[in-house]
Amino acid sequence: MMVTFVSQCEKHALKRTRRVLDAFANRIGDNTWQTLITEDGLQTVKKLLRQSASRNTAVSCHWVRSRSRSQLLWVVGQKNKFNEQGFVPVNRTEKSLLGSEHENNWKYLPLINALTRLAALFHDWGKASQLFQDKLNPNSRMHFKGDPLRHEWVSVLLFSALVKSQSEPNNDESWITALITSSWSEQQLKVGIQENKTREKPLTALPDAASLIVWLIVSHHRLPFIENQERRNSFAGKACDSLDNLLKIIDEQWGYQNNYNLQEYEGRVSQCFEFPEGLLSESLTWKLAVSQAAEHLKHQLPLLNEALENGCWRLVAQQARLCLMLGDHNYSSKNADPDWQSHIPLYANTQRLDGVMQYKQKLDEHLVNVAKTAANVTEYLPFFESEPRLASDIEKLKHDKNATGKFSWQEDVVNHIYQYREEQQDKTQGYFIVNMASTGSGKTTANAKIMQALSEDKQSLRFVLALGLRTLTLQTGDEYRERLGIAEDNLAVLIGSKAVLELHQEENDKQKIIEKEHQLDEFGSESQDRLFDDEGLELNWLAESWQGCLPEDELSTVLTRPKDRALLYAPVLACTIDHIMGATETIRGGRYILPYLRLMSSDLVIDEIDDFIGNNHPNAGAFLF
Repeated sequence: MMVTFVSQCEKHALKRTRRVLDAFANRIGDNTWQTLITEDGLQTVKKLLRQSASRNTAVSCHWVRSRSRSQLLWVVGQKNKFNEQGFVPVNRTEKSLLGSEHENNWKYLPLINALTRLAALFHDWGKASQLFQDKLNPNSRMHFKGDPLRHEWVSVLLFSALVKSQSEPNNDESWITALITSSWSEQQLKVGIQENKTREKPLTALPDAASLIVWLIVSHHRLPFIENQERRNSFAGKACDSLDNLLKIIDEQWGYQNNYNLQEYEGRVSQCFEFPEGLLSESLTWKLAVSQAAEHLKHQLPLLNEALENGCWRLVAQQARLCLMLGDHNYSSKNADPDWQSHIPLYANTQRLDGVMQYKQKLDEHLVNVAKTAANVTEYLPFFESEPRLASDIEKLKHDKNATGKFSWQEDVVNHIYQYREEQQDKTQGYFIVNMASTGSGKTTANAKIMQALSEDKQSLRFVLALGLRTLTLQTGDEYRERLGIAEDNLAVLIGSKAVLELHQEENDKQKIIEKEHQLDEFGSESQDRLFDDEGLELNWLAESWQGCLPEDELSTVLTRPKDRALLYAPVLACTIDHIMGATETIRGGRYILPYLRLMSSDLVIDEIDDFIGNNHPNAGAFLF
C-alpha cells in the first residue's frame, strides 16, 4: 500500500518524528513523507511514533487509494491539528484565554491549590514531638507497638490550637493573618495544645477554611474509621450533611489511637505533646512558605464561600486530599535534599542504607517540598481529565443509520442518543444509562457504540468496562480485539486473581495490614507504601510501549509498572471490578489514587451486573456512566 505521512509536530517532537519516518519513508517535503509499505510495517511505524509521542506530536497517515482519492488512516498525537479528513488548517482565529478555567469546569482550581499548599505545610507537624523524634533516632532501642497517638492526630490538634489561639478564632482571616505575618506564638501554642487535647470535641468551633485544612491533615494517611463494630453501628443511618457535623464526632478513637496496652499507652501518651526542639518557628524557609501559602488562601476565601453555598466544597476537599497524598507519597520516596540548610534537629523519616538505619529528610524540608509537589499536582488536574489519549477511527463502530437485522437495535440506540444530544444542545454533563438485553443480543458491542455516541466528538472511545469474573473479562477483551478490531495499543485487559464475589476477606487480612503499617511506621512514613498491589494480576497489553502525555515526575510513585500505565492510559480498559473499586472504598493509604485518576478522564461501564448478586437473573444488564 502507498501511504503519505504529514507531520505538524513542534519543538523537539519534530526531530523525534523525523528520525522515525526517515527510517521508513522518503521525505518529499519538509514535513511530508511517502512510501510503499506493508500493513505490518505501518503498524510498526505507528508504534514507534507513539513511543516517542509528547504533547507537541501530531502526525497523520493517509492511504493513497487511487490517483484521485486518499483515506485518513490514523493520527498520532494531537488530533486537533487535523480535521476529520486529515486536512491541515490554513488559517486560524484566536480568543482570550481569560476565564478558561471557568469554561473548562475548573473554576475552583485556585482554591484547591491554596488548601492543598497550606495543609501540606502542616500535615506532619506532629512529628516534632519528643516521642516521634525518639522513635526515628537510629540509636533508639524502642520496642513499642506503634505510637500512642498517630502523628496526624497530633498535627491536627496543633493546627486547631493555633486557630483557636487567635483573637477571633471563629474568623478565617484572623488565623490566616497570623500565618502571613508569622505573629503566632510557639509558647502560646504549646499551652494551647495541652488544653485542646483534653477537649471532648477538639476539632469543633473552627471557621470554614480551617475546618477544611483540619480534614486534609487528619485524613492524609487514612479516612477516619472506627474499628469497634458496636460503636460504628451507633452511627449507622445518621446523616452527616456538613463538615462541621463530621468534625464534631471525630476523636482519637476513629483510628488515630494505638491503645494495645493501656499501661504502656498512659505512660507514653504525654510525650506526644512534648516539643523540646520547638515547632519549626525557627525555620525561616518553612515560615516563608507558610506565609506565602496563607496569603494565597486569603485571596481565595470568596471562592470558598461560594463553594460552601453550592455544595462544591466536597469535591474541592476530595481533589485537595488527592493532591496532598500524591505529593506526600512522591517526595517521601525521594532522597533527602543535600543542599537543604537547616539547623533544627527535627526529622520526618528515616531510611535503611547498607543495613544501617539513618535519618533521611529534615522535617521542615519534608513539609516545604511536599507542599511544592502537591501544588504542582493541583495544576495538572485539568490534564488528568483532558489529556489521556482516546481510541478513534474504529471502522466496525461507525454508525449506520439504515442498519437492519438482529443487531439493528444498537443503531437505534445511537440514533436516540444523537437526537437527545441535539435537543439538549449538548448541555448534559453526565449520563446514567441502564442497558438491559438478553444474552447473545450484542450488549458488549452496544456498550462500546453507546460510549462512542456519548463522547465529545461522537467518534472516539475512552472508557472502563468493569466485570465481576476473570473469564468474562478475558472473553470481552478478545471480543473487542477480534470482533470490533480495537488494536492492542488501544486496549488493556486487567484481571484479578479471584472473582469479585470472593474478595470479602478483609477481616482475615486485618492482622497482615496492621503488621505492614507497623513496618512502615518504623521508618516514620506510611507515604512510602506502594500505591497499588500487583498480587495475582495479569496484563494483556504492552503498556510499556506507551509514554504518557501527563507530567510523570509527580506520578513516579503511581506509574511504577506496565500495568499501572495500562490502568491509567489505555483508551479502552476491560478489567475485573476490583481494580476500580478502590477509587471509592479505600480507607487506608493511597491505593485509591490510580483508579481515581483513571475515572477522571474515563467513562465507566459495569457489565454483567447479575454476577454481583447472590441469585443470577436470566436477563443480564449493564450500567453505563
